[in-house]
Amino acid sequence: MKLLKFTQFSLRDLLVSVAPTVLLIAAACALAFWIIDPTPPRVVNLSTGQENSAYENIGKRYQQAMAKHGIKVVLQPSQGSQENLQRLNKGDTDIAFVQSGSTNEAEAERRGLVSLGSLFTEPLWLFMREKKAVTNLTKLKGLKINLGPEGSGAPRLFRQVLQANGVMPDEFTSSALENTPATVELLEGRIDALVFAAAPDDPLIQMLLMTPGIKLFDFTQAEAYARRLPFLSHVTLPRGIVDLGRDLPARDYQLIAPTATLVAREDLHPSLVDLFVQAASGIHSGAGWFQQQGQFPSPRYTEIPVAHEAAKFYKDGPPFLQRYMSFWLANLFDRLWVVLLAVGALVLPLSRVVPPLYVWRIRSRVYRWYGQLRLVEQGVDEGKPADELLRRLDQIEERVNRMTVPLSFADEFYGLRNHIEFVRQRLRTNT
Repeated sequence: MKLLKFTQFSLRDLLVSVAPTVLLIAAACALAFWIIDPTPPRVVNLSTGQENSAYENIGKRYQQAMAKHGIKVVLQPSQGSQENLQRLNKGDTDIAFVQSGSTNEAEAERRGLVSLGSLFTEPLWLFMREKKAVTNLTKLKGLKINLGPEGSGAPRLFRQVLQANGVMPDEFTSSALENTPATVELLEGRIDALVFAAAPDDPLIQMLLMTPGIKLFDFTQAEAYARRLPFLSHVTLPRGIVDLGRDLPARDYQLIAPTATLVAREDLHPSLVDLFVQAASGIHSGAGWFQQQGQFPSPRYTEIPVAHEAAKFYKDGPPFLQRYMSFWLANLFDRLWVVLLAVGALVLPLSRVVPPLYVWRIRSRVYRWYGQLRLVEQGVDEGKPADELLRRLDQIEERVNRMTVPLSFADEFYGLRNHIEFVRQRLRTNT
């Protein structure tokens, strides 16, 4: 069994030498794991829209989709697109619905905003009381029109459209009621018209399209608007799409439409970007009144730069690991790549430190006794009693004999013993 004590290397010394390197690598891995690539947050704020609006209803669908992956989506009601954009700029929300045309590429980059894709077209709807209906926007002068609250996207959009027609804001009476009370005012005849910019599945849009005495404005110059204002698209409301049996509407209507875009702050965790885009694909990919199957979500129709993860999804589909395992497990493996990179960056340089450290530790065990041996020799020069020095030398030799060193360092060990004997002989000579 004693032979087991003599090996080519000392496991204990090796472990002690390696320990600082292992601790440093572990600390670097922890830093990379938790700071460089942190865990995705489990709570995300989504700014939606007015009560009973399409934005609010769609926000609830995102809430349900994300809850399946353990992500809580807190819905933040708003007046609409413009208020959502303001919240993103101030950092008061993480992600929001924003209409195209609400900002521009340079401003979005400066504010640190990214697009997760266009979701659907939301036409500009101009509903009028039948008695006040017009066929040209220049005839709106003198009418009472509700443009919607300033936080929504409709007022800014409609003013741009009116400006293109040479109609100034002071040439008609405008109000800023929310969609629901504005609809009541229109039905009661206290206003002449109201403006929406919303998806066709908005409950108020559906109701107004079927209400007798309410007429939808036909943008017969829709293609010209789309050319003049690039963020707009020309869409057609087909005859009978609302109610085939009642033939509503009784003819095709030409409309102009911005697109609703899912916009996030650029510091939103990349894994959450992936998850939201996947949710968008499930929610918006179907056919609709103004879109074909698979047309949305899309990286097109937006002036805001598309997030890298979103662009990758539209090109290649979901991340490889998320196709076969749960979101959190896939995220864990994705983050482990960061740890492997940290380990790779440290192992090679630190591995060069370990062998010299190991050799120094073994040799220092031998060399520290040379200091004691030197003190004994100095005692001879100082004339100390030989018997006392011999006893000290015997103690040193006894402790050295109990010391174990790897066989590869046996020459240092036996060299030390020879030097002990050399000092002993010198002491005896001087006695």
